[in-house]
Amino acid sequence: MSDHAHLALRLEGPLQSWGYESQFNRRQTGPLPTKSALLGLCAAAMGLAKGSADEAAMLPRLAELRCLVLALNRPGAAGFATARLEDYHTVQNTRTADGKIKATHLTRRDYLTDARFLGLLSGERLLAQRVSAALQDPVWGVWLGRKACIPSAPVFAGLFDSEADALAALLGGEPIDAFTRQREVAAFAEGTDSLPDQPLSFAIPRAFAPRRVRRREAGQAE
Repeated sequence: MSDHAHLALRLEGPLQSWGYESQFNRRQTGPLPTKSALLGLCAAAMGLAKGSADEAAMLPRLAELRCLVLALNRPGAAGFATARLEDYHTVQNTRTADGKIKATHLTRRDYLTDARFLGLLSGERLLAQRVSAALQDPVWGVWLGRKACIPSAPVFAGLFDSEADALAALLGGEPIDAFTRQREVAAFAEGTDSLPDQPLSFAIPRAFAPRRVRRREAGQAE
């Protein structure tokens, strides 16, 4: 048995929001789950308090897991989600930069509706087993990007010896090329984009490092 394993995450729910360029009054969502959100979900299941010594010790190990995400909704398929929902917030009694109280503060937050994703976190077997156990009996609640985004199905989808085994079990026999996907890569030249979603700390202010990924649309070969 290899010392590596592949943890599969089922990411399904009526609302999802994967923080992307979320600054100030406008909180947007990316089209695919971010690694920072997935590791945050795992950290919550493991009971790692933000900014704690336990988080500081565990987060670098979690960050070493390679991330692959696939969008399971596709054009023409039943339930294909194209809609985004904008939630308009009016918040009272917030503080301005100079410390004064602001009577009303307006924000807009975007969500994906009825989306379905598959996430694979691949790496050290013992770590993957520990996270798997936590997801099946979480210390704290888990959500799909924001606390309002509750999963509609169990997040833990299995622990597999290989990526091929995971995809064969979870994609209904369809090839990976049939799905839009985003894969974390080791070398810059292998990627097509860099994302600032490798978490360094979830304490306030949160800290992230860049991560290199390769995205392929449905129908494109690896």
